[in-house]
Amino acid sequence: MDKFHELNAFIAVVETGGFSAAARKTGESQSAVSKAVNALEKRLGVALLHRTTRKVSLTDQGQKYYERTKPLIDEIQVADSELTSSTLDVTGLVRIAAPSTFGRLHVLPLIPELLLRHPGLRVDLVLSDALQDLVEDRIDLAIRSSTVNEPDSVVRRLARTSLVCAGSRSYFKQYGVPRNPAELAGHNCLIYGDMTEWPFMGPEGRFTVPVRGNLSSNSAETILAGVVAGVGIGMFHRASLVAEFQHADVVAVLEDFVSETRDISLVWPKRQFISTRVRRVTEFFAAALPRRI
Repeated sequence: MDKFHELNAFIAVVETGGFSAAARKTGESQSAVSKAVNALEKRLGVALLHRTTRKVSLTDQGQKYYERTKPLIDEIQVADSELTSSTLDVTGLVRIAAPSTFGRLHVLPLIPELLLRHPGLRVDLVLSDALQDLVEDRIDLAIRSSTVNEPDSVVRRLARTSLVCAGSRSYFKQYGVPRNPAELAGHNCLIYGDMTEWPFMGPEGRFTVPVRGNLSSNSAETILAGVVAGVGIGMFHRASLVAEFQHADVVAVLEDFVSETRDISLVWPKRQFISTRVRRVTEFFAAALPRRI
């Protein structure tokens, strides 16, 4: 049996979640798809899929095989389209992940321009403050605004953004403005994620201050809303406060003590082959994002 046919059948099953759906996608019979995948497994000598009456899922070997072969198939499809298309444009789906607030402010506004440049492109934009697993969640490109420690990924740093401590004028009118980080102990500090200790810089170097308050969330949007509403003080990336600083009631405090920065990076899975469409999208954001930050 044709190895390319076997591989196409396997990828179709993985991406559709079953043999019947893969048959509909490829236009073949379910038995033909099943026969192709069985032949592939027999040739490789490993089980690529777990099969139950309800669903089909990847084995560990199947996951590794999919990660290596999918970019190859993508590149072949792109090469075919480049030879048959007069526009030489990229087509297909690119799944992009970004932090919710940063994505809303800086990534989402760029999507229309990206799609205008590449009309054949389809974008699935995942905005979430939860750290996405690039492989498990099938993310082609992630935009991070925090330290990246992912050995199986490629990281391209684009810019840096400083931290900022901010609150509303209405809050400070009622509770006073902290003059130094130690005074945060008497304030309602809104906790984003696991940031229960805020970093500052003094004459003797870096130090942290434990903080607490009546609102915590894994969503930066929630903490921002609390600050704007006058609930308390928050610590953010400055790039996430562009719109909120246009609000007359939101001001930064303790600026003489806040000097830490965070990287803004593009991250994608470490693969030998990266599809043309992912490369084009990566190049687009590498040029466009630094101009906004």
